[in-house]
Amino acid sequence: MFNRLVAAAFAASVAITGAAGAVSAQTSMPFALDWKFEGPAAPYFLAVDSGLFSDAGLEVEISEGKGSLDAIPKVATGAFPVGFADINSLMRFLDQNPGAPVTAIMMIYDKPPFAVVGRKSLGVETAKDLEGKVLGAPPPDGAWAQFPIFAAENGLDMEQITVEPVGFPTREPMLAEGQVAAVTGFSFSSTLNLKRLGVPEDDLSVILMADNGVDLYGNAIIVNTDFAAENAEAVTGFLTAIAAGWRAAIVDPDAAIEALIERNPAADADLEKERLQMAIDDNVLTDFVAENGLGGIDADRMASAIEQTATVYEFTSEPDAALYFDDSYLPAADSRMLK
Repeated sequence: MFNRLVAAAFAASVAITGAAGAVSAQTSMPFALDWKFEGPAAPYFLAVDSGLFSDAGLEVEISEGKGSLDAIPKVATGAFPVGFADINSLMRFLDQNPGAPVTAIMMIYDKPPFAVVGRKSLGVETAKDLEGKVLGAPPPDGAWAQFPIFAAENGLDMEQITVEPVGFPTREPMLAEGQVAAVTGFSFSSTLNLKRLGVPEDDLSVILMADNGVDLYGNAIIVNTDFAAENAEAVTGFLTAIAAGWRAAIVDPDAAIEALIERNPAADADLEKERLQMAIDDNVLTDFVAENGLGGIDADRMASAIEQTATVYEFTSEPDAALYFDDSYLPAADSRMLK
């Protein structure tokens, strides 16, 4: 299966290699995001504009993605050396593609934004309210990928929930129009998209999976392990710049959003600033990160997350945390502190 993925990504890899040029004074590290150029991506653009990557000898071009799972095969096939993806989906990918050269190296969403967002006027305020309702879920969505754990932890009868596969562009509009009663998504994405569509904030119910029994991590920086083995210093420099970009965005979110708007002029700056702040407050700058710095994980919590995943997903081989997260490329903790 993995060999087929390699073939499928060959054209993309060639395109990137050609764009990078034959010889460069800097190491080219194209970076594949999980999603569009929205608020939570602003710290990476701020890192570009502030020279944080170039100071580390890196040439970083950032590309948008199509969902939390999107970057995993891109990085595994070598089309991109680094990306941003859901670590839980990475576990399953590696189980289904043993030996694929990809792993997570820096946790960004210490508290994942996986959520079910519903409308109170349509009868959804708690997890149990989903029974008897229509739930809109994009198949490539990271939150939907974890929904079975959420359902099990909250005793939901899946036979009483009508799941409607929806596309990312139609997810929030369908909820705004009442075609579905709730959707799966990232809290900061769906919530603000619905506000933009005119749904009153007090009509929204944001059910965070992390607050309802789901003990998982979220999105992380992932790397092609073959690339990392040959460019260890560059990878650590990349992670150092990532941490500095988040730190700068926390200090000056307006500058971060300005960098974002340069790449996405059609975006609403105020809304994207609110989205960025939600990600900082709810997902990135947790108590653990404030104490230990951005990027690391707690071994016991990771073990618990694997156990929880195993309750709804049958691993074909014994799960091994060392396959899913490698902290050896992280810079020193003091350079990863966000405050």
